[in-house]
Amino acid sequence: MAQGQEQTAPDAVLTRIGQVAMLYHAGDREEARDRFLRLWAEIGEHGDALHRCTLAHYLADTQDDPAEELAWDLRALSAAEELTGEGPDAAAAARHEGRLAARALTPSLHLDLAADYHRLGRREAARVHLGRARTAAEHLAADRYGEGVRAAIDRLGRRLDDARHGPDGPDRPDGPGRPPRQRP
Repeated sequence: MAQGQEQTAPDAVLTRIGQVAMLYHAGDREEARDRFLRLWAEIGEHGDALHRCTLAHYLADTQDDPAEELAWDLRALSAAEELTGEGPDAAAAARHEGRLAARALTPSLHLDLAADYHRLGRREAARVHLGRARTAAEHLAADRYGEGVRAAIDRLGRRLDDARHGPDGPDRPDGPGRPPRQRP
């Protein structure tokens, strides 16, 4: 075998997910959601954990309803935990080649869950997942991805602090998640 050929062939499912993600990032959210859902139907609830994690992570972003977004983000985290050994099948996780990818996604998954809970007005759950995101982000490299995730964690932390302490916090008359009312 020639040197360099010992690498495995590209994962066709991850390639397809990436292609649909490009469609989503180009602005066609509804078509991307439909294609992601078709892929989900192919993969199934018990398909490869890395495929489920990646696909559910993207599917969450295409949802219009915050509760649906939360459900998909929870599916993504559950699949990631299968891969990282935090779920019920730690032995299988140790053997799966997607383990490192799942570890790299874990801070972002918790960050997304924190944001979902924040949008749904569940501040304590948001804080729990924000803390988990911070802890998991300690293991990210000091590269563009790692710095971007850490910056997003800090931004959400400030928003949660503002919501709790600011004049436009959860106790304001028009409620959390709404634009601030006009001050005289």
